[in-house]
Amino acid sequence: MLDKPQIVKTEVQLAAVIRVTIPRTEIRNVMGPAIAEVMAAVAAQGIAPAGPVFSHHLRMDPDTFDFEVGVPVIAPVSAIGRVHASQLPAVTVARTVYHGSYEGLGPAWGEFIEWLTAEGHQAAPDLWECYVAGPESNPDPATWRTELNRPLID
Repeated sequence: MLDKPQIVKTEVQLAAVIRVTIPRTEIRNVMGPAIAEVMAAVAAQGIAPAGPVFSHHLRMDPDTFDFEVGVPVIAPVSAIGRVHASQLPAVTVARTVYHGSYEGLGPAWGEFIEWLTAEGHQAAPDLWECYVAGPESNPDPATWRTELNRPLID
């Protein structure tokens, strides 16, 4: 289920990230360890997260994901291991919230993109998901919420 999409302007958000380029089929194997590594690096530097974990997909094709796994932070991080400083951009995005398990994200994005097209919006090539509530907060996937953000071309 998707909430009613909105058009919003975002502000630059500092982040600690790991950039990953993987076969699409490897996403389940990569996300958990990358999130743990980012969170450990942030905690080791005494920096507080400023929001939920996200994945910022920079380039996608049918077989490959090129993305950053990260967390917004209140201060810049110093590079450590694979973790480095980055940011989510200040842009105009179409935004909605998907309710359900991660397995439903593909169809949710499809529905969201159909809405974008029907409304006459032109999407930029990148997108990001913010994992607002997931298995760490409740084992019931019906309670999970993922914010979908698609930058728009003006």
